[in-house]
Amino acid sequence: MPFERAVESLADTLRVWVSEPTARRQTQKWGAAYVDVQQEEVQRIMQELSPAPMGPEKMLLSVDGAMVPLVGGEWAEVKTLVLGEIDEPVWEGGEWKVHASELSYFSRLMEAEAFSQAALGEVHRRGVESASQVVAVTDGAEWEQGFIDDQREDAVRVLDFPHAAEYVAQMGSAVWGEQTPRTQEWLSKQLHTLKHEGPTDVLAALRTLVQDRPDVPELGASLAYLEKREAQMPYPRCLAQGWPIGSGSVESGNKVVVEARLKGAGMHWARAHVNPMLALRNALCNGRWPEACSQILTHHHLQRQRMHQLRRERRLAAPATPPVSSETLPCTPPVAAPTQPRASRPDSLAHTHTLGALDSAIPRQRWRPGPDHPWRHSPIGKARYRQRSHAPSARN
Repeated sequence: MPFERAVESLADTLRVWVSEPTARRQTQKWGAAYVDVQQEEVQRIMQELSPAPMGPEKMLLSVDGAMVPLVGGEWAEVKTLVLGEIDEPVWEGGEWKVHASELSYFSRLMEAEAFSQAALGEVHRRGVESASQVVAVTDGAEWEQGFIDDQREDAVRVLDFPHAAEYVAQMGSAVWGEQTPRTQEWLSKQLHTLKHEGPTDVLAALRTLVQDRPDVPELGASLAYLEKREAQMPYPRCLAQGWPIGSGSVESGNKVVVEARLKGAGMHWARAHVNPMLALRNALCNGRWPEACSQILTHHHLQRQRMHQLRRERRLAAPATPPVSSETLPCTPPVAAPTQPRASRPDSLAHTHTLGALDSAIPRQRWRPGPDHPWRHSPIGKARYRQRSHAPSARN
């Protein structure tokens, strides 16, 4: 929830009062720590090459992007991975539909190559490598195909059926008008053929439209998009095998994980704060909050230990200061007492400070009368001096 509401909820439910900046700083601190924990897990997997746990019989893999607002009016794409187990088909709305369960999410604001590596921990955890069948449903973006190549190259690639239907509908609307009866009749026929017979006849009909109407440029662009992804439209095979043909899971993940928290009214995020928040959102939506909290606390504890160890090593590595002996000390002449008597009334305040500094630099010693001092020859003074110096004190 937004930081203001979180602070209010803490005060209402737990009687814990913190300020919004404190809640914001602690959230970012914990999120950054969880990002480090997941990155360390990726490094461990890559170094140890440990085998993945056993995956399910049928697994769904789907990736997509969602735009989030940044500070300064900039927008950036957050990439999200969704993994789940494919359930058995169910009869809904007069047709068979396939859903996925046990969904888990991984979201980051990264370039495609870095995102593919960062997601290795979640991919390994869910057993994508060892799953019997993996179906990758996407909207056909190029970076998504590269992600599938990295994680499971032999996955069955499926172009999201509503996405393909949108391009077919755009071509029909460009020819006969949007939402006209002719367009609706033609579109219904083409989509039924595409779903149950495959893309061959549909692409042939679309090529005929392009040839008959060369003055409509958008027809050629839509046809080129579908022709490039013809191999990703095996919809009859998917229906026969009980595989999903829609990317609703990842689109829902974009809304629940990313947009519900990062696209609120008036929100603008610093780029460095996006991934920490996404990491915590993933932990919450994946049902792993207690596990994440334990890992974050352990991470903080290990960081403090490393910091203390570094300080200890620096102290041990620092050169020891040799002991100072009287032989190594330079011979410095004693500071002579000032020959000029101190003025009773200095002319300025600066003169007073100078005399005070000079007095403080001269070490003070206990005063003794010299052997030729007149006071020593006085009978009274001499007796007092001897009594004070040699006679035992009354207190002792």
